[in-house]
Amino acid sequence: MTEKVYFNHDGGVDDLISLFLLLQMENVELTGVGVVNADSYVVPAVEASRKIVDRFGQGAKLSIATSNARAAHPFPKEWRLAAYSENALPILNESGKIITPNASEPAHLDLLHKLQRASNPITLLFTGPLSDLAQALQIDSSIEKKIKRLIWMGGTFLQKGNVAEPDCNGTQEWNAFWDPEAVKTVFNSSIPIDLVSLESTNNVPLTQKIRQRWASQRRYPGLDFIGNSYAFVPELNFFETNSTYYLWDVLTTCYFFDPSIVKTKEIKCDVKLEFPSDGQTFLTDNGRKANLVYDVDHTKFFDLIDMLAKKTE
Repeated sequence: MTEKVYFNHDGGVDDLISLFLLLQMENVELTGVGVVNADSYVVPAVEASRKIVDRFGQGAKLSIATSNARAAHPFPKEWRLAAYSENALPILNESGKIITPNASEPAHLDLLHKLQRASNPITLLFTGPLSDLAQALQIDSSIEKKIKRLIWMGGTFLQKGNVAEPDCNGTQEWNAFWDPEAVKTVFNSSIPIDLVSLESTNNVPLTQKIRQRWASQRRYPGLDFIGNSYAFVPELNFFETNSTYYLWDVLTTCYFFDPSIVKTKEIKCDVKLEFPSDGQTFLTDNGRKANLVYDVDHTKFFDLIDMLAKKTE
């Protein structure tokens, strides 16, 4: 049975790889794509998304919607610049043209109207901030019943997050920190939520061994694309910083396709809105229910990536 999914991402390297992987998944119908100006600059991120659909979309008829959401706390410029490099990859530019169009509406309206028109509930896959979903809910909260579930890469329940900025206390994860109010709006809804948080990906870091695994298989165009994309992520082999790269978004996407690669547990959680902890997600008996990914089968995860990527051959 085909599962319909709407994908909203924020243009980082692993977001764009997630889009590529989604396009290879059997029995998955991608109904729409929205791009947020968060872990990227949105113009090259949208262009790269359109080119990925052209090159790897297996004939998918899509348009790419640009979000007009704005940050409470912007991502570091240095991280966002990778979207320009991704958009310049030769494998995405061989044809010299872009066929997949821009959507006619901003991303929150594109999402809203697709949900309103849906005859059956749609799964939402978000690998960036929740801003567009929050905006859509504020316009028409009845769309909740059109959402099968939300799978979100966001938040953390560790003592330390991955944000190291002057205006926070270090407890936050970036997708939640970018727009804490949006997280609160979505958490206040009745939408079933699956969370892939920072702790979910602790055993799937980007390592030299993984880079070599993809490099040795670059005869496959899909794995060549993945390897070249992750080349834009700096290698930090000798110490861990807030820039150390884990496969956050790709795990979220692969979990959507094959839940057997992870273990989950039910939690109750909420989000803080007060400085300097705004955007901190936390466990509380009074919070909303969610399913949290807490463990990943490392071998099955990377085997799944390889299998999907080789389908482009």
